[in-house]
Amino acid sequence: MNHDPLAALRQPNFAAYAAARLAAAVAMTMLNAAILYHIYQLTGSAYQLAFIGLARFLPSLGLTLLGGAIADAFDRKAIVIAALTVPAAASGALFLATTSDAIGPLLIYTLVLAVAVAAAFENPARQALLPQLVTPETFPNAIVVSSTIQSLGFVTGPALTGLCIALSGIASAYAVHAALVVVAILLTLLLRPRPFRGPARALSLAAIREGLEFVVRRQPIIGAMTLDMFAVIFGGAQALLPIYATDILHVGGLGYGILAASLEAGALVMSILLVFLPPIRPAGRVLLLTVALFGLGTIAFGLSRNFYLSVATYAAIGMADQVSVVLRQTIVQLTTPDELRGRVSSINMLFIGASNQLGAVESGLVAGLTNATFAVVSGGIGTLAVVGLVAARLPGLRTYRIEPIVRARTGPT
Repeated sequence: MNHDPLAALRQPNFAAYAAARLAAAVAMTMLNAAILYHIYQLTGSAYQLAFIGLARFLPSLGLTLLGGAIADAFDRKAIVIAALTVPAAASGALFLATTSDAIGPLLIYTLVLAVAVAAAFENPARQALLPQLVTPETFPNAIVVSSTIQSLGFVTGPALTGLCIALSGIASAYAVHAALVVVAILLTLLLRPRPFRGPARALSLAAIREGLEFVVRRQPIIGAMTLDMFAVIFGGAQALLPIYATDILHVGGLGYGILAASLEAGALVMSILLVFLPPIRPAGRVLLLTVALFGLGTIAFGLSRNFYLSVATYAAIGMADQVSVVLRQTIVQLTTPDELRGRVSSINMLFIGASNQLGAVESGLVAGLTNATFAVVSGGIGTLAVVGLVAARLPGLRTYRIEPIVRARTGPT
């Protein structure tokens, strides 16, 4: 079977999906970077950075699984559009409060919480929507291309935030964010998804339990999710970037934007490589290796005192992380039937939310008790320990291979 790196983009539905995903990814990372920088400028406290992560994570505990069940019971496109209206309104409120000098930590926390609630419904629906937009033959390629588009958005968002802060102040970042979300909504309206295969599942606790049981019974899925979650909880340094930019590297708002964007710049480079390289078959071994490299890079970043070295190291971390992201998404999506994708995607998003936001909480608390360098370096060491433990205890993940899609669909079940 020939490897066509751009097969998915030739399908009109996916092209619109990719454009909407790009706008939403730029917007999301813009808002995240702006809020972290803004709260640190208002308070000067590492603890406040931890609380932002906590505010983002708390809604996912109770709502993400519900969001997945809703995505399997109702129109996924409509859910995505409805959920996107919340961050657009939140950034509008932040813009008005900032320009009128009425901004404060309480308002920021409230709006962060509202955006996180909306994301608990949007993310499972968006992930589950993708298989309805492409043919089965191009679906694995669509995952890789979608990850590349997302990485492009993630690298653009923080850099655009830094540019807005440097040129016009933090309020302008909120205004640009709102405009990008509106663009994402309009592009999503253009999608024409086909009905998913299999029976629609009624919204119930039994439906949620069915999704949980499906994940737990498949060691490669639960193993990949667990590895990613604990690695990022220990190794993620994103929440401490305002401290590194302001107090350690002394590079200001523009330097903060470049530093924050460098992670996704590395991820983008790796995403492009993955589009054109043959698919990775020994997925379990490669996943373990790249997460170990993620931990080693985190240690090097924590110790660096040179801005250029920090940017390069953080980009390398992003490259390793992107391989992990693609492999995890491919494992999850290829082994999940259409009628379960919303619920399984919600579990995956719960793990991702736990890793990103609890990682921010862990980093902020440890940095507050000690210092930023200790928090980052110890987190990298913790990541290496997680890799060793998962490799030893989950052989099903270690030996997992991704087989060609044709063989997977035509072989015995």
